[in-house]
Amino acid sequence: MTSLRDKQIGALRQMLNLNQPESKGIATEPVWKILIYDRCGQDIISPLISVKELREIGVTLHVQLHSDRDPIPDVPAVYFCLPTDENLGRISQDLQRNVYDIYHLNFISPLSRQRLEDLASAALQANCVSNIHKVFDQYLNFISLEEDMFILKHQSSDEISYYAINRGDIKDTEMDSIMDSVVDSLFSVFATLGTVPIIRCPRGNAAEMVAEKLDKKLRENLRDTRNSLLLMDTVQAGNFSFQRPLLIVLDRNVDMATPLHHTWTYQALCHDVLDLSLNRLIVEESAGKSPGGGARAKARACDLDSKDKFWAVHKGSPFPNVAEAIQEELEEYRASEDEVKRLKASMGLDNESDAAFSMMTDNTAKLTSAVNSLPQLLEKKRLIDMHTTIATAVLNSIKLRRLDTLFEYEEKIMAGTTLEKPLLDILTDTEAGTPDDKMRLFLIYYICTDLIPETDLNKYSEALQTVGCDSDALNYIKRWKAYAKMAAMPSEYSGGGTKTVSMFSKLVSKGSSFVMEGVKNLVVKKHNLPVTRIVDQLMEMKGCDDYRYFDPKQLRSVDPARNKTTANEAIVFVVGGGNYIEYQNLMDYAKSKSGAGSGPLKRIVYGSTTLTNSKQFLKQLCLLGKEMH
Repeated sequence: MTSLRDKQIGALRQMLNLNQPESKGIATEPVWKILIYDRCGQDIISPLISVKELREIGVTLHVQLHSDRDPIPDVPAVYFCLPTDENLGRISQDLQRNVYDIYHLNFISPLSRQRLEDLASAALQANCVSNIHKVFDQYLNFISLEEDMFILKHQSSDEISYYAINRGDIKDTEMDSIMDSVVDSLFSVFATLGTVPIIRCPRGNAAEMVAEKLDKKLRENLRDTRNSLLLMDTVQAGNFSFQRPLLIVLDRNVDMATPLHHTWTYQALCHDVLDLSLNRLIVEESAGKSPGGGARAKARACDLDSKDKFWAVHKGSPFPNVAEAIQEELEEYRASEDEVKRLKASMGLDNESDAAFSMMTDNTAKLTSAVNSLPQLLEKKRLIDMHTTIATAVLNSIKLRRLDTLFEYEEKIMAGTTLEKPLLDILTDTEAGTPDDKMRLFLIYYICTDLIPETDLNKYSEALQTVGCDSDALNYIKRWKAYAKMAAMPSEYSGGGTKTVSMFSKLVSKGSSFVMEGVKNLVVKKHNLPVTRIVDQLMEMKGCDDYRYFDPKQLRSVDPARNKTTANEAIVFVVGGGNYIEYQNLMDYAKSKSGAGSGPLKRIVYGSTTLTNSKQFLKQLCLLGKEMH
């Protein structure tokens, strides 16, 4: 089954092949071309197609639309950008200056009739209508970060953030504009998949607005049977599946504790601690000593994607397991390196003696094997070095902020188990975390505790202010909790918690490059987060009567109670920002369900308006709390 990410890559490669299908199995010389994109186009392409792959499909140069560009004749120019007035103005300038001979204009989302006419007028004025070979609406206005994960925006993501949707002074027109922007991007997702989902959502929030608007947009597109983008699933050869994906649209307010939670898995820690962004992060690493005698640091860019086998296997693992795995990989690499050295020595290649040449025939096969494996060995070394650098930076943050302790306390709070130490002592402990870390811990306690006496709440508030916490976030959460009537919230998290393994394995405790002393080896107990629980209920069609049901293929609204078909494919979309903790929890759930029962689960895809780490989410809560004053 082709993933959303693969379909988006296929659409981009076809676009870069001048909107011609790629010839499979036939080695043909690519048409050389230039790629011009805006910031949004760059964000969509960069996690999917590397610079090396761009070269292979004939892209000799890729430049920003709004950069200074010299005229280049005789080479087609492929544009990939949003159809904004600013971008169309720049394209009109290029036409006027006659920068290129051939223009292939590809718009990330549909170009309106008015803007198309403006573009045509600009081409007429520049006398270059014949130079514009193609104008395409690509419907690719989303970013695929993983096989099963996408977001809608990276540039200008504040426009569709939790803060933007929930601020008190938002006007109806502004809210409509935000929701339309979200729906246009979601429509692109289903146009790329070529399928029409069944939509479920809770009542009375932003998720319901998105679901209603998307249902309407899908219906309008299906009405035009000649030009519909969503009938591909019924016309593709050999694809007669009657199963349709279930789109579950949820609001961030359904679970406010998880985005604040300190994390323990590799990918989530990279996002929370090192600002992983579009599958890339920048890490400071030591670069020897400076002339003044101090340590010199240099920034290292690390790309983390599915091509990196170590990352693909271990991104969802608890951090101590990752440290062990890096150590194992390093020992395996050293063994391979020693084998090459032994072979070299046994052949006498160190001093090139006459005896070496007489042994050559016996060792030719071994030597050939060693030479052939050299590129893989060098790549393995590069990945080990990169992950050692990343893991060291993560480990330093864990030790500095006592993140293992904070994670353990939060897991216990969310699971409703007793804390070894009173919460007040943890909040006043000067060594445990930054003020923001303490505020995150307390907010999780406040969200997950049914009732806190006023006297206790005052003590906690004073303690937080004493250690320098910003109380605006707490003020907002108080109002949110009162509004949402969160009395039943604690049960949503039951079944979690951790257990501590007192000793690390031999690898990590002896001779490891990671000195893990003082860091707890926590094993996370498997449990479903609130979003995963909702997904389970909706896919199994049990206990979800209060969720609205939309089927864009039906002329009239359908009673969900009459449709008891369980879904085997779901797209979960969170309005207001997602995170890697929820994503990993859903992937673990999908893995546990696949192959089980009569209707095995095929795939769960996790999507959100933006990816928000805890630091960003706390900042948004503080802004909302400030506005209340």
